[in-house]
Amino acid sequence: MPPTFEQRAQGALIGAYVGDALALGPHWYYDLQALRHDYGDWIDGYTDPRPDRYHAGLRAGQSGQAGFILDLLTGSLDTCGQYDEKDFCRRLDEDLFTRLDGTPMNGPGGYTSQSIREAWRLRVGQGLPWGRVAGLADNTEAAERILALAVRYARQPADLARHCATNTALTQRDATVMAMTVAYGCVLGSLVRGEPLDTDTSGRLMRLVHDGALPFHQVTPAGQAVPPPGPKAPLAAGQFPSPDALLTVSGVLRAAQDPDIRIEPAWKASLVYGMPCAVYHQFPAAYYLAGRFLDDFESAVLHAVNGGGQNQARAMLTGALCGAIGGIQAIPARFIEPLEHSAQRRACAMRLARQAASAV
Repeated sequence: MPPTFEQRAQGALIGAYVGDALALGPHWYYDLQALRHDYGDWIDGYTDPRPDRYHAGLRAGQSGQAGFILDLLTGSLDTCGQYDEKDFCRRLDEDLFTRLDGTPMNGPGGYTSQSIREAWRLRVGQGLPWGRVAGLADNTEAAERILALAVRYARQPADLARHCATNTALTQRDATVMAMTVAYGCVLGSLVRGEPLDTDTSGRLMRLVHDGALPFHQVTPAGQAVPPPGPKAPLAAGQFPSPDALLTVSGVLRAAQDPDIRIEPAWKASLVYGMPCAVYHQFPAAYYLAGRFLDDFESAVLHAVNGGGQNQARAMLTGALCGAIGGIQAIPARFIEPLEHSAQRRACAMRLARQAASAV
């Protein structure tokens, strides 16, 4: 029986938390021989971080900082009933920034990403207001939180793109990063709505652009819903350089489904698309793994983890996609039950799923 809308919404959120926690121990091994030496040939569950590496002191099943920040945004959505930027920023100020010191190996989750460190430096160190603290880091930090907005506004694509864009702009202002981040949110929202992840995903999203329901810039002028980017772009969806970020997903899906193109084993997608943190490595790998293992959450996320490099982001983004495809029931109980704050997160995910289901 296909998952319901609410099951898909819950699956996207819990899938993201699971992916983040599964990669906590083996995070950021660019030397795959060292990864295999420390964790064996195949990582198939939660692991403790080693004392001499990232996230030292945390335990198997706990979250990195991405999971902590996702908690802040889901908590804000749950309390406010909608996206309230002031409330979310207040939570960042009070619950996150007070626990940082500007260095990488510090803060909730044991590591603070470059984009958050830059925002902390400008917000706390220089006292600048929100709206003026975004930096040029090209990582997926914003995508790891806006996935909650993609779930909440899945039935409202224009609002989804707008909120994902403005939320991304809090910490990241590079045009390519913003375009690819919002595009990922649009793809995830389509899966929560019940649309398939296939070679026409990009086409369906571009039809929304053409109809004015999704405010991305179009290269061709016919039916263009928004003007091309101006000198101060991007500040919001619709001001991106091109719609290419929406087109990426179906190209990757074609490769995943083409019998003449094989990445074996699938974890080597990290080598094909790139192991580093940048969005242009991470999103294609997540799309590939989700598309290759459409009905197999476990295989998709574990191949994301076992690929090394920035596997925490890869697994989190893949987990959200696959959780949306299969619903909460597609995530094995052995991943959900030991997850940090599992009961609270599931309850919050259920409430947000109901919010999203009732949206018009």
